[in-house]
Formats: sequence, C-alpha cells, structure tokens
Amino acid sequence: MTINILTLFPTFFTSALETSILKRAQAKKAVNINVINLRDYTHDERQTADDRPFGGGPGMVLKIEPIDEVLAALTTQNQKGKVILTSASGKVFSQALATALAQEETLTILCGHYQGIDQRVADHLVDEEIRIGDYVLTGGETAALVMIDAITRLLPGVLGNEGSTAGEAHAKPGLGGYPDYTRPEVFKSWQVPQVLLGGNHAEISEWRDEQRKKLET
Repeated sequence: MTINILTLFPTFFTSALETSILKRAQAKKAVNINVINLRDYTHDERQTADDRPFGGGPGMVLKIEPIDEVLAALTTQNQKGKVILTSASGKVFSQALATALAQEETLTILCGHYQGIDQRVADHLVDEEIRIGDYVLTGGETAALVMIDAITRLLPGVLGNEGSTAGEAHAKPGLGGYPDYTRPEVFKSWQVPQVLLGGNHAEISEWRDEQRKKLET
C-alpha cells in the first residue's frame, strides 16, 4: 500500500513514522508512506500556500493551486489513488472505515490547516472528507496520523500475530475491549482475576465476553 500525505508541515510526521509499528510496517514494505510538502508546489519566492479568505474573517485559507498541482503530478505518476481531506465537516473515522480504507492500493491524505481550505478543493479535487471526532484541531496532521496508524496496523504482515486484530475493540460498532493483566499475579494486594490463571480457555473466553459487555460503548 502507498499513502501520500500532503501537508504544510512535513516534519510533524518525522518521529511518528520512525517509531514502533509504523517504522516496522515500512521496513517490511507493507506500506510506503510519502510525506509531500505543499510548499514545493508553489511558485513564488515566499512559497505562499495560504491567503486571506474572501469576504473577510479570521485566519488563513489554504490555496487551491498547489493542491491541484500536486494531485495532478500524482495522477501523472499513477500514484494518487483515493483522495481524503481531513475536515471538521467530514464523516467520523471509525474502525469499519479504517478496514475499508486498508483495502485501497493507494491513499492520498490532504491535511487541512489554519482557518480551513478553499472549498473548491473539497468540491472538485477530493473523494472523501473525514474527521476523527467532534472537536477542533490546530491542523489536519494529527487526524492524518491517527488514520494512518489505524489503517497500517490492519495491513497483512504488519502486526507480529495475524490474530491480533480479530475480535478486537471496535471490530463492530459498540464492541468494547476486555481487561488484560500480566505478571506479577499480586501487586500491592491487587490480584489478577483467578479465572485467567486457571488455563481453562472456555472459561477465559466467557469471562472476556462478559467484560466486553460491561465496557460496550
């Protein structure tokens, strides 16, 4: 899978993409992540990628020209794929949506920033708008990173155990997780539930199902 990230702040992603599962996924070539600086597709000395909104108002708006140019370049290279805009007005990201997006061969995620993005981008240049929750972020980079993490871990060969994603929390709407414990069995008088120590897998499975029901969202 290839994921393109279009952003004004490429260094935002440096540490995250070089850490843990995302680093391992790239090393295994399960995913190829390209971070593209939108300013590289501007043509003035100041590399201007944003401007004041027509009609007035606070903040700056990302310009359409560099976005259109980079998407055209990706199209020419046959590397554009499905284009997603991080947007406060998009559909809410979910595990089901992560699973669907993990089936794509190529994704391009456009990170909104500042006051917003020229509406013509949303109207004509992207396939889908997605938000990660009902709150406002300083920029779409955080949302993009959340989506990339959730999608990448679902790709074949990324996690050490292929069963790791089976039946996990949010595998279906409202499905919660269950508590996990490890050694020591007792810590400051806090005891690991006895059912987990007995080795009866049927009883353990039943206990975990009961715990899920308590934690359903």
